[in-house]
Amino acid sequence: MENYYDNSENEYARNDSASNIEPQTTTGKPVKQKKKGSGKVGKFFGRVALLIVSGLVFGLCAAVAFGIVNYYAPSNDKKEAEESFDMETYKTQIERDIINRMNREQDRSNDSDSVIGTVTSTGEVHAVVTDVTDVVDKVMPSVVSIKNSYTATANFWGQEYTEEAEASGSGIIIGENDTELLIATNNHVIDAADKLSVKFIDGEEADANIKGADADMDIAVIAVQKDSLKGSTKDSIAIAELGDSDELKVGEPAIAIGNALGYGQSVTTGVISAIDRELEVEEGEFSQGFIQTDAAINPGNSGGALLNVKGQVIGINSNKIGGSAVEGMGYAIPISKALPIIDNLKTKKTKAAVSEDNRGYLGISGRGVSSEMSEIYGFPEGVYVYEVYEGTGAEAAGLRKGDVITKLEGTTIKSMENLQENLAYYEEGETVEITIERSDESGEYQTQTVTLELVGRDKMPSE
Repeated sequence: MENYYDNSENEYARNDSASNIEPQTTTGKPVKQKKKGSGKVGKFFGRVALLIVSGLVFGLCAAVAFGIVNYYAPSNDKKEAEESFDMETYKTQIERDIINRMNREQDRSNDSDSVIGTVTSTGEVHAVVTDVTDVVDKVMPSVVSIKNSYTATANFWGQEYTEEAEASGSGIIIGENDTELLIATNNHVIDAADKLSVKFIDGEEADANIKGADADMDIAVIAVQKDSLKGSTKDSIAIAELGDSDELKVGEPAIAIGNALGYGQSVTTGVISAIDRELEVEEGEFSQGFIQTDAAINPGNSGGALLNVKGQVIGINSNKIGGSAVEGMGYAIPISKALPIIDNLKTKKTKAAVSEDNRGYLGISGRGVSSEMSEIYGFPEGVYVYEVYEGTGAEAAGLRKGDVITKLEGTTIKSMENLQENLAYYEEGETVEITIERSDESGEYQTQTVTLELVGRDKMPSE
């Protein structure tokens, strides 16, 4: 409240000019006046002093009166303002209108519970993810934790040591068939597994087997037998709704759910930072089309869901991509890019690891062709066949030295170890389809598909 003071101006009487005219005699000579000395001057200054004092007294009285009125008069208004205090008192009407308009728009798009608007002191409006409880409630039942029990090997001074180890990851329930629940994840989550187990939202665990995997795209599908699940578990889980990653826009909200660090399902939020990113997924090997987000993606999140605010899966998170060299940059495989591969892997025969005594073999010796060797020597990437053993399925199928095996039952093969890991699910006598690259007379490689019967260990040369 502004205070206004009225300043009074006092006019001072002036001496009549006639009083300054000296009196004249009849003769025209001036009459001598008596000097009054300083008496008149003293009287003048006395009047001035009186006026000043009076003005000061008046001003003081006015100030006191104004203060009293100011103290009592607005007290009721002040009290009412305190009683009706609300956070809105700190916002201007324009700011409130902006928020109201934003909320109305969000209501129309059914996203008002997930995204709200905030207004800064400068009037800038920001959309931030704050409440994703509805999305989490919807999607969490479709996200699982995966435990990979494998055999770790190490070499010290030429001596090989092995020990049992475990790794954690995540998965997304993406479908089912008559007997199985189908779960999508990353290939590196289930790679080299001796045993896989899945934990559902209710805490129940079940064994899982691999249906198929694509090492190039780092995608795999595993299956859990429905008859191994309790009725309560079946009632608690859900199949995820898949979105369209081709429609993503940079800056829109993103939500990640996964088994971070193996501690169980957790939620992180952020935005879509970039789309169609090209990244180095292996040393010297680049791939493109990844989604970048600042939602935290940590070890264990791999294979989990990246979601939009509608609760639709827009990507499969991968901690492997990008690694841990930076902060605030996580990556996911776009669901629209992954879906054709997932649909193909879902149709594969479910594989269970076979004991070494019953395991089948192609009947070759080979060496992996890395991406660096491929670039230097011009070989296709895969397994280079060094020798074909007599009396084996490889010999019967016509494989020969120099062929490069690139796929086994549609799964990309990138190394000899990778080939052996995939063969671990096939028994002696089973028939498999392999894809090879064979050079012609001009040195150009041509793709061929052959079918061969796996042989037992007894057909392989002793080590």
